[in-house]
Formats: sequence, C-alpha cells, structure tokens
Amino acid sequence: MDKYDLVVIGAGPGGYVAAIRGAQLGFKTALIEKRGTLGGTCLNVGCIPSKALLDSSEHYLKANKEFETHGIKVGGLDIDFPRMIARKQEVVDQTVAGVDYLMEKNGITVLHGMGAFVDAHTIEVTPTEGAATQIGADRILIATGSEPASLPFIALDGDRIITSTEALELPQLPKTMAIIGGGVIGLELGSVYARLGTEVHVIEYQDAIIPTMDRTMGKELQRSMKKIGVKFHLSHGVKEVTNAGDQAVVKADDKKGKEVTWEVDYCLVAVGRKPYTLGLGLDKVGLALDERGRVEVDAHLRTAQPHVYAIGDVVKGAMLAHKAEEEGIYAVEHMAGQKPHIDHNLIPGVVYTWPEVAAVGRTEEQLKAEGVAYKTGSFPFKASGRARASMDTDGVVKVLAHADTDEILGVHICGPRAADMIAEAVVAMEFRASAEDVARMSHAHPTFTEAIKEAALAATGDRALHI
Repeated sequence: MDKYDLVVIGAGPGGYVAAIRGAQLGFKTALIEKRGTLGGTCLNVGCIPSKALLDSSEHYLKANKEFETHGIKVGGLDIDFPRMIARKQEVVDQTVAGVDYLMEKNGITVLHGMGAFVDAHTIEVTPTEGAATQIGADRILIATGSEPASLPFIALDGDRIITSTEALELPQLPKTMAIIGGGVIGLELGSVYARLGTEVHVIEYQDAIIPTMDRTMGKELQRSMKKIGVKFHLSHGVKEVTNAGDQAVVKADDKKGKEVTWEVDYCLVAVGRKPYTLGLGLDKVGLALDERGRVEVDAHLRTAQPHVYAIGDVVKGAMLAHKAEEEGIYAVEHMAGQKPHIDHNLIPGVVYTWPEVAAVGRTEEQLKAEGVAYKTGSFPFKASGRARASMDTDGVVKVLAHADTDEILGVHICGPRAADMIAEAVVAMEFRASAEDVARMSHAHPTFTEAIKEAALAATGDRALHI
C-alpha cells in the first residue's frame, strides 16, 4: 500500500490549492478526485464556465444595444448559441489542463476515483472502472465541496427541471425560463439568458434578491436587471414544479396567497447548494455532521480526528471558491506546525452580473441587528466620469464605518468591475483602515475606484467632492 504524508480528497479550488501548498512544504502528496477532470464544480460546471457565458452574452448585449451610441454600426447581428457553448467548454478545458500541469509540476500523485475512509489513516479509492485500491495517509484533508440543492417537492430531472449544471449546456437558446431563487447562481445565469433574448422570470421567496447581501445592493441590481428584461416575482412561495413534456410548469403563491403559474421552456432550480459527503465513510472514523450536513471542525479546521481537516463548502461559512482556497492553505500550513491567519469576515463575496455586486465585511442590516454605532457614505456611479465614458452608470458604492473610531466595517459595491474593485476594500480592512485613510489615498483619475474614495469621503462627514 502506497503511503503519503498528505492525502486530499476533492480536487476543486480548495483541494488542489491545498495539495500544491502541501507539496511546497515537502509533504508527499496525493490528490483524489471522483470526476474525470480536476478543478471540481468551480472549474468544470460553476465559476469558470458561467463567467465565460456571462462575458459572451455581455458582448452580444453591448453590440445589440450600445454600439450604435458609440458610433459603431453593426449589421446582421445574430447569435450562434452552439458556438457560444463550445467556446465556454474551450475555456473550461484550457483551465483544467492548467491544473493538470500544476499537479505534475509539483510532483503530486493524482488518483481518479471515489475516495472513502477505511479507517483513520487509510483511504480507499474506487475508480469508475477497475479495482479499488487503498492508500495510507499521515494527514487527510476533506475538500469534497457541494452539489446543487433542491426543494423537497421538486424532482430535478435534468430535462425541463434543471440545475446550474444543465443550464450551462442547453441544446438551444430557450424562449422562456423560470428561475427559482434570487441568489447569486440564479441571477448570473438569468443574466446570461436575458441578454440573449430569453424571457426570464426570477421567483424568490424572500422580499429581495441577493437577500444575504446589503439590501441597497439588491435594490440597485434589481433595477439594473429589469432594464435587460428580467421579470422579478418577490415574496412568492413556489409550491409545485412539473415537467409537461415540452415545457416546465411552475406554480407559486404570491404574498397575498394568490396562485400564479408560469409555463416555460426550462425551470432552473437555484435555491443554493448542499455539502457533498455521500460515500466518504465518515462514520467509520467518528466524524460528525452538523444540522446542515456539514463536517464539524474547530477553529483550526480540524475534525474530531486531529490529523483530519475539512475545508470549503463541506464546512460552515460562505460557499465560495476563494474561501476554500484560503482554508486549504490554512489547513495544510497548520498541519505543518505553522501559525497561519484567516479572517472569515474579510472574505469578499461577488455576484458576476453586470453591473457586478461585490461586498466585504458587515452589511448595514447586520450592524443594526448587532447594535453597532455606524455611519455610512455612498457614491453613485452616475456621478463618475469614468463610468459615463463607458456607459456603465448603474450602481453605487457604500462604505460603512464605525461611528466613533471611523474604522471601516463594510464596503458594498454594485457597479462596473466591482469584483476587482473590492480588493482595495479587503486590503484596507485587513489593516484596519479608517474611512479617512481611504479618503486620503490618491486614486488615479479617471477610474471606477474613485467611487470608493468618494464614498469614504462621504462616510467621514459628507465630504464627497463630486455629488
């Protein structure tokens, strides 16, 4: 039986990054992946393919709606949807090949198959074809990620009632689509199809979209998405979804209790994700799951077995690829006796619509609930010269700072390139900067990031210069 210093189960962003860090630290490392390709959900059927389609659809929208304003005339504009899907797959294949290269470069043994505990230091790997093998491990990292969740009364069939996985591989451009869930996944994929001309209905149980984020951001994004034709049905409780052959039929009750029905080409169920622990054999080593099916870990990501750690979507916290990466590095460095650092409050969240939404730290609603004295400053992109030049004037930057110390407690952005801009806020908050600190930093002109400076100025006492 081959033995390793470190065995990582799951080759998503958290798992493969952890394997690389383990190899860097001198561990003889093995990486187990049940898929035929590395990269997990993110690279194969999540982050990367969805961003490829988001970019393709945004190019079409701009050519169709905005080029003429720029003085660019386009004739015979059309959509080659199969080519768009094929290009998405090319991006995925290139990215996955890059991970294969990194494994080889770092001397990591890759084992394809389902990994499961035999005992505390033995993992059995069962491939799709062929005999199972067993390997020994001094240290084990569980990084098995998550899978799409559903509602108890909805039968996902991959035909008319689909998840995000199928939504990335549709055979033709649908005329109509219902999306159950107004969170990140539903809004991103809804944006893709709405830009391409699909009539998209977003059905959300709560009274706001992206309800876990700052409410101002949800209002800004909803206003913008309505411009591309997305129809929102908030405070609607879905009660039945059926496959009617060539359509999906969705029934829900609105906030007054009146039944509403949609007959659509596809119903995308985007109500979140659930940890993937099926078949891991956790019971054989006494590892418990919490009430939401997540592996229980301590502050250092250790399970009840001190040599076994767990990270990413399979433990508590936001289900984000970069959160998994940070935890993977943390876990492996902790295994090596180092003293790594991670602040879960400062892991940014992003919605890759357009405008994008990005946030770090506390929301205004959280600060109110916690009784924290705070002040707020906002700056709209319609007041930004750079945003006007690119016709990206939807959205706003909001800075939340402590009322007494001026320390920045949260930054929330709905606007162009918000996903990139939020890094400035993360750096500032990691070093416990005040709104005054950011307000006095020189920001190049004209740039989108000037909006952060202006919002920080507003937070220090109504000192914004351009509103």
